[in-house]
Amino acid sequence: MPSNRTRLILKTAAATLLVAGMLAAAGGYIVFKAGWYNIGATALHMQPVHDVLEQGMRESVEYRSRDIRVPAGLVAPQRIAAGAIVYRDKCAQCHGAPGFAQSDHGQAMQPVPGPLVDAARRWTPAELYWITRHGIKMSGMPAWEFHLADDELWAVVGFMQHLPTLTPAAYRDITSKSTAPSVSLAAGASLPPDAGRGRIALAQYACQSCHIIPGVTGPRVYVGRSLDGLAERKYIAGTLPNTRDNLVRWIRDPHSIDPHTPMPVLGVTERDARDMAAYLLTRQ
Repeated sequence: MPSNRTRLILKTAAATLLVAGMLAAAGGYIVFKAGWYNIGATALHMQPVHDVLEQGMRESVEYRSRDIRVPAGLVAPQRIAAGAIVYRDKCAQCHGAPGFAQSDHGQAMQPVPGPLVDAARRWTPAELYWITRHGIKMSGMPAWEFHLADDELWAVVGFMQHLPTLTPAAYRDITSKSTAPSVSLAAGASLPPDAGRGRIALAQYACQSCHIIPGVTGPRVYVGRSLDGLAERKYIAGTLPNTRDNLVRWIRDPHSIDPHTPMPVLGVTERDARDMAAYLLTRQ
């Protein structure tokens, strides 16, 4: 049995930790409410903060990519050529390339999106695939799952294996002579609608930037009408009967239904639109 002195020491230590935790929480709340924390991209992270975030990101990617199978022929010439075009069009603006700097917005981002010339030395192919497909929250790295076909994702991973060998002249050559891979993003359009996938698709097409969508995290904006309770509405856009097929039509090409609508054409694929409609029409 612990002595009275030991129990007193334990109680004192517990009370001290509790008070310290409460003071830390109160201090954090004051800093938060006072606006003292500088969120500007010109204010760099402190190096320890950057290192902790970087390590946490690496551990997360390693854990979530552990079961991904790398396809055969990852560095086949055809795949590398296709990946070069994807890299040129989707990656080089932020990450640069041999002999080419990042664009202005890539250079000014925090944390800075570093060059990918050595990415194949720091990440496994499965990890690179996961990062490219799912993106990295709070870093500016987008998820390409809904904008690139799976073959294209693997193609850019294959190209990154080849990237360290390229001189600036070789990079110019491979990106100027290659043609974009002919991969249909509509693949899977015949699959049953997946409401769970539709929720992610709504976020990846940035629908929450204009609409409040239940279950989709985003700003409290009122640019477009809230989509809460859409399933209970009789009409879409005021005139179109609210059916799943009509909602898919509206999501994919709103201008064909209402030429004056400010809603943009986002290039949503048939499959993605059906999944998005399934989610919206099952939310009450």
